[in-house]
Amino acid sequence: MNVKAVVFDLDGTLLDTLADLKNATNHALGTVGRRALGTDEVRRFVGNGVPKLIERALAHTQSDGAPSDDAAVGECLASFTEYYDAHNADNTAPYDGITEMLAELKTRGIKTAIVTNKYDGAAQALKSEFFNSVDIAVGTSDRIRPKPATDGVELALKALGADRSCAVYVGDGETDMQTAAACGLAAVAVGWGFRDRALLETFAPYAVIDSPRELVCVLDALERE
Repeated sequence: MNVKAVVFDLDGTLLDTLADLKNATNHALGTVGRRALGTDEVRRFVGNGVPKLIERALAHTQSDGAPSDDAAVGECLASFTEYYDAHNADNTAPYDGITEMLAELKTRGIKTAIVTNKYDGAAQALKSEFFNSVDIAVGTSDRIRPKPATDGVELALKALGADRSCAVYVGDGETDMQTAAACGLAAVAVGWGFRDRALLETFAPYAVIDSPRELVCVLDALERE
């Protein structure tokens, strides 16, 4: 395999965003009188985009477990977005070794993309803040459905001029593994993110890595196959 492009998930893969996601979620919940969530609770709810995060958080904080009404969802979404746009980098940072790994890929001439279930405005802001060396970031929008839909990856590969047969997908969750399969990309799972390694292994990715520097070794192995 001649690896020409690597597509990365963002939250839990390149960036540790959990604290800022928790703070934004709790700010939103507070606007409708709901209790705050702990870190592990929020960890379970992320991965499928902000609307799904809010739906899960509202349902989880209702004592009777009844579905949340549309007004509460809409109010929380607006509150979350306003807060997160102002605070998305307060506690967020790349995982150790990510910056060096991305620099190595650039040195090798491998193109890179971020495809995330964050709304596109936040995706672009975080790329600008932390990853100017990455060629493109794609978030969800009216035109781009959340993963595991293939929209974002297809757009990114087209922008990079890369065929899926020459691309690798790297992510930390079940949605990422499903996305890689739907797109026909070799999947690499990271063990430092928001999901358990054992869960990731059930999807039989090409590799599960425990540090960013291992990705280069995996790409070398793919090149030899």
